[in-house]
Amino acid sequence: MTDHQSSKSRPKVIILGAGFAGLNAAKTLGSSEIDVTIIDRNNHHTFHPLLYQVALAVLSPGDIAQPIRSILSNHSNVEVLMEEACQIDVAAQTVGLKTGIKLPYDFLIVATGSRHSYFGRDEWSSIAPGLKTIEDATEIRRRVLLAFELAERQMVEAGFHTPLKFVIIGGGPTGVELAGAISDIANLYMMRDFRHIDTSSTEVCILEGSPSVLAAYPEELRRKAVQQLEALGVQVRTGSHVTDVQPGYVMVGSERIDSACTLWAAGVQGSPLGKMLGVDVDKRGRVAVDPFLNPKGMPNVFVCGDLAYLERDGAAIPGVAQAAMQMGIYAARRIKHLVRPPEAIKEQTAFRYFDKGDIATIGRKAAVAKILWPFRANWSGLLAWMAWMGVHIFFLIGFRNRVSVFASWARTYIRLRDGVRLIVGSRELPGWDSLGRRLGSSPEPEVCSASMQDNSEPTLLERSRKIERPRSSELANS
Repeated sequence: MTDHQSSKSRPKVIILGAGFAGLNAAKTLGSSEIDVTIIDRNNHHTFHPLLYQVALAVLSPGDIAQPIRSILSNHSNVEVLMEEACQIDVAAQTVGLKTGIKLPYDFLIVATGSRHSYFGRDEWSSIAPGLKTIEDATEIRRRVLLAFELAERQMVEAGFHTPLKFVIIGGGPTGVELAGAISDIANLYMMRDFRHIDTSSTEVCILEGSPSVLAAYPEELRRKAVQQLEALGVQVRTGSHVTDVQPGYVMVGSERIDSACTLWAAGVQGSPLGKMLGVDVDKRGRVAVDPFLNPKGMPNVFVCGDLAYLERDGAAIPGVAQAAMQMGIYAARRIKHLVRPPEAIKEQTAFRYFDKGDIATIGRKAAVAKILWPFRANWSGLLAWMAWMGVHIFFLIGFRNRVSVFASWARTYIRLRDGVRLIVGSRELPGWDSLGRRLGSSPEPEVCSASMQDNSEPTLLERSRKIERPRSSELANS
């Protein structure tokens, strides 16, 4: 704080998490007579709706993320700690940090979101990564792009390659977006870049356990979403419950589905911080809150975003960005209201979620939109896709990010060139070698040694150029 002494008597608010809920709460409390500490394990805020575009090489991580400090730099009463909370003592009103420090609070906002849920099979996570963070996105990008590179290498070495089949487990918005984007890069953006493989032969399959994809959307839009996916060559299999995930394949009951790359988009689980409040949580780890976003018996604690369970008109408020933003703003305004002198406190209205609709993109010029405000309509195709672009550009934080994303989209969707196809990290793809040997398109791996350099086998470069190298005995005779 710039004036620590004078701030001691002011109310202290701690915000856990700098996602949509936490960040909007901090901004709403900014420049007020309240001291705010926002704590997040990362130093940046991520615009999660566009994470899949980082995963499929359309955007760079910097296009959808911005430092938390720079976003809140104009609010002198807000401090940012890059830390991790590991304990909440509601009775003592303290938050314990990983470093062992305990911070006191007068009001607490818990907005730590959700994480992947593998339904008790956490060992699947190394085989089928999910998409929640920038790190997840770059790992998915690595695996998807690496599959094409390995196929090209196999084609040069052996004349054929392991089939390029991608399996996405889960048919919600994330699964649909990933499937459509993989189809786009294979059929549009990379067609001219490979010399030995036909990227248009790529197969993409969605496995969804429920009767339909995009279950939160009206039947009309679910049907049109399937039609648009199938037009892109994506196979949609509903009622398919995955029973096992292994390197190179997925099991649906007794059926084995080969997969060069498997991605997870099937479920989420609330942050473990919800349980630290000492209240019951549902099977998804969410904390039940009252209409003021308070857990039972905790009027100075607010739970927002994916971690909160609150029903509206008999249905749970969905864990989407617009709901989290509204919750964060409401919690901050509620705190401002409660710190007034007792005689100035009036009855405040309960939180009311204002649902403006949902948009899910499927691919280039393909999307579905359920619009509830400023008018009601169900759109699909090009019109929905353009609405999706406009909404996401508008809600991106920072002028630089908006310009950068717009320029990237123009390059990608008009010129059919995506520009962030970087493979960073390991050059191993889980299951690729075993799948190739099973299908007869991958030789047993060999270890390079100095003695191999003088054998009669041609090198990779010579094979690709069809040059025959003289045997070592012929060189000796000459």
